[in-house]
Formats: sequence, structure tokens, C-alpha cells
Amino acid sequence: MTVRLLAILGVGLVDPGTPVLRADDLGLTRGDGCFEGCRVVTGADGVSAVNKLDAHLARLSRSAAAMGIAFDEPAWRGLLNQATSAWTAPGEAAMKLLLTRGSPTGGSPTGGSPTGLVTISPLPEDYLRQRRDGIRVVTLTRGTTSDAFTDAPWLLGGVKTLSYAVNMAAHREALRRGADDVVFVSTDGHVLESAVSSVVWSSGRELNTTPVGASGILGGTTQELLFARAPAAGWRTSVLPARVADLQAAQRVWLIGTVRGPVDVIDLDGTARDRDAAVTDEVRRLCGFGP
Repeated sequence: MTVRLLAILGVGLVDPGTPVLRADDLGLTRGDGCFEGCRVVTGADGVSAVNKLDAHLARLSRSAAAMGIAFDEPAWRGLLNQATSAWTAPGEAAMKLLLTRGSPTGGSPTGGSPTGLVTISPLPEDYLRQRRDGIRVVTLTRGTTSDAFTDAPWLLGGVKTLSYAVNMAAHREALRRGADDVVFVSTDGHVLESAVSSVVWSSGRELNTTPVGASGILGGTTQELLFARAPAAGWRTSVLPARVADLQAAQRVWLIGTVRGPVDVIDLDGTARDRDAAVTDEVRRLCGFGP
């Protein structure tokens, strides 16, 4: 995605071509930082807003706290207000909030002042295609058990870190196999999450998703919004362990993320799945997408 708007914590709006990181920034050299991906929606009047802003800032704050990086919420809100006020392109856009530990000070590996960035980019074309056509998914092992994070807080389970190399390697493997995305599975056979999304499936009027915590998966803000709104629309919701066979037996499976939104799985490990546009449209509306 080409960055069209750039803002720096403590500085404000700058030209998107401006160099913003030192070569020794620990976010660059070690992936030592955290981030949030957000969706910006701009109305015909040119006024932009960040969907679920409070939820994203709360999760960024939790991630920063888990990593021991200072997080100044009022400063971030001010920077985000500058960014959204300057963004007037109608429709949807992708926003990223990045917080790194910054550059080492006096040789200290804990860094000095954190680096904070906000970027806004056009929505990826692939996301529009996947919303329209559905998504092909393969399951891949993540190499950990479903309870590997129980007594290991240093593994940063549930933290949205910058260390996404494994996720991107899995995504490339999915593409190599002719799929669009991956669903991770634990070594003991439990469904975890996508490389960039939560996994949700339905049976009748019941929506299900996988448990966070011991599994180390990231709690999805859009999945949480869906489950908060679904009961008023006549859905039951459950959080429960599942195996690949449960996804194969489900009536519908979606990958649900903040920017891409809910996309329905039309092929799982080479087996085609029927689509139900009406149900997917309902899920999208509950997630804040569509009319």
C-alpha cells in the first residue's frame, strides 16, 4: 500500500516522503514494537472518522504495556485528529498506527524515546476483490500447542507486535498453494486465527469463534463488535475450541479483520464451499460494513 498521509508523534503531519526512522530504531532492527490496523471512512462531506477508535487505542495501550513501551493516549488522540482532519478522500482507507521502542540510548537495549507513526493509504484492491468473490483458505500449523502461552507472558500472546515475519511467510505459502490466506492450526489440532484476521463460523443462528488467552491469538476488535451486536439481531454467540473438521462442517466460515472486513471462505483446503450472500451481508452490516 502506498502511504498517502504520514504523521509523527510529537511532530505532526509531514510529507509522506520524509525519512522517519533512525537506522538503529529497535522497531526496525528487532521488530520491537506494536501496531494497530484501522479503517478510516470519509463521507461525502469530506469528514473522516476511524472505526472503533477507542477499541484500537485500548488494544494498542495493552500491547505497549505488555512490551514495556510508554504509551501517551492523549498525544495519540491528538495526532489521530490531525491525520483524519487532513484526510478527505471519500470512501474507505487503511490507517496504521505504529509504536516502536525507539533508538538505543547509551547502549541500553530498552531504547530511549518511543517512535510513533500514523499512516493512511488507499484500501488494497485485493480486499475489495475478496469481499466480492470470497476467499480461498488453507490451514497450516503454527508449530505451537493450543495452550503454549499459558505460563509464558514473554511470548507476548495476544499482543499485536511488529514481528509479523511468520505471519507473512505463512501468507506467502498460502499464495504458493493457490489460496488467498491461511488459518493457523495448533500442533494439537485446534483452529487458531488467520495470518491477519479472526476466524468465525456459523451453525444455524449461532456464531462461533476461537478462544484467546492460552492460545496466544489476538483478540479481534471487529469480531468483538460482531459478537456484541449479534444477539440483538437474533444470533447466539459462542467462544469455543474447534478443529478443522468443525470448520468444514460449519454452514459458513468467515475471516474477519478491521480493514478487509468479513470475507466468506469459499474454499477450505481445496474443498469448495457454498456461499450465502444474504447471511454474509448481514454479518457485514453487524460489523459496520455496507449499508
